[in-house]
Amino acid sequence: MRIHEKDILSDAYGRYGVGAFNVFNAEQVLGVFRGAKKAEMPVIVQITPVARNYIQPELLEGIIAGAAQIYPDVTFSVHLDHGNEQHCLSAIDSGDYSSVMIDASHEPFEENVRITKNIVEKAHDKGIWVEAELGVLSGVEDHLKIDDDKALYTDPAQVEEFVGKTHCDSLAVAVGTSHGAYKFSGGRGLRLDILATIRDRLPAGYPLVLHGASAVPANEINRINQTGGQLKSEAKGVDPTELMAALRLGVCKINIATDMRLIWTRVTREFFHDHPDQFDPVISGKTYMDALEDFVDEKCRKLKIINS
Repeated sequence: MRIHEKDILSDAYGRYGVGAFNVFNAEQVLGVFRGAKKAEMPVIVQITPVARNYIQPELLEGIIAGAAQIYPDVTFSVHLDHGNEQHCLSAIDSGDYSSVMIDASHEPFEENVRITKNIVEKAHDKGIWVEAELGVLSGVEDHLKIDDDKALYTDPAQVEEFVGKTHCDSLAVAVGTSHGAYKFSGGRGLRLDILATIRDRLPAGYPLVLHGASAVPANEINRINQTGGQLKSEAKGVDPTELMAALRLGVCKINIATDMRLIWTRVTREFFHDHPDQFDPVISGKTYMDALEDFVDEKCRKLKIINS
């Protein structure tokens, strides 16, 4: 059942985290829906501008609509991830999204406010929520590429002014994560102290978003490399213990993309390594959907337990 993101996050805040999964094709859409059904947890299905360009928005949104008919018991919303002004306006006009993310975090503060406020006004006219970002995450994902020296933690002193001026409905914060597989180095982790201060400066129940929240399991990296991959061994994601701590500090939307790509890479490499005579993508595709279903199920179940 498709519902508004505000209803999903309002119910989740302080109780559990909601997995927001980036999808590019039918296999990923079906894997996410199957996993959510098994876990009996709501999910947010995210579409990036790159995904819209890759398979065309009408086709991808049609796949999601089809999955909703096949799995009517799955509670979900559809969200545009990392859009610029043009992307957001297109998504708002389409009527297929209950929320959009305007990412002007790379701009100076006042320009970020101006751009975000403009999108909020247009989105709210149609009952659509807006996620904004304050602070800059490093890393590479889709069209994003931010060097470490340009990454900035969210300044807690700015969050009240930013949310007050823009009226954005949720806020993605930079507290140590990054996009892609190489999230942490030198023993760094999440800056939970910054996150706690941000939470305390915002109205009670205001939803925070953690981008770059994939776990990047070492086992996945090792299995990929054992079948010809060349991913660096220092690839590292968000520690599950720190993720649970973040959920207790106001984060309720957890963005996940890298882990889904790693599973695809591992499954595809292992399948054709073990079955070199095969050439049918349907066979490996079924294996990927099964693996993604298990991953989404496990991830959603882990996000249930905040107070344990």
